[in-house]
Amino acid sequence: MKITELLLAELDREAEGIRKTLQNVPEGKNDWKPHEKSMPLGYLATIVATIPSWIDMVVNMDELDINPPGGAKFKPQEWKTRSELLQQFENSLQQGREVLQKTTDDRLLNTKWRMLAAGKLMSEQPRYVAIRDGVLNHMAHHRGQLTVYLRLNEQKVPAIYGPSADEGKS
Repeated sequence: MKITELLLAELDREAEGIRKTLQNVPEGKNDWKPHEKSMPLGYLATIVATIPSWIDMVVNMDELDINPPGGAKFKPQEWKTRSELLQQFENSLQQGREVLQKTTDDRLLNTKWRMLAAGKLMSEQPRYVAIRDGVLNHMAHHRGQLTVYLRLNEQKVPAIYGPSADEGKS
């Protein structure tokens, strides 16, 4: 089996849990934070919704500086309704899937991707590792974070890898 096929299958499996989680994000609480050092709920939900599109950066750019001179140029699209948030996710998922379908295992295995912060090298790894670590694992991490925000806002936490207290089955 090709690496692209394995990554697509994993992306699709993770997408189910993301979709179920985003369907429970409360509207009108985008500025809510559980702690002053925490990110706001709306921003966290946007990260979860848009992470699949990060595959495009890993495959089609050689490096990304997450703290470039003059500040980041990317500003996430704000959402007001759960429907808008879910549409962001579906668009991001489609973009990530299309990029994986168009790339090659050779590119993923034999070319490196670099992450910088203010010009300083943070990591350099084969692109498939960057997709696994920086996209798929990162996506699961932030989705888990978002489920805690849901619980603290009296929202249902969906079953993702197994039962949840709100859903008896996965």
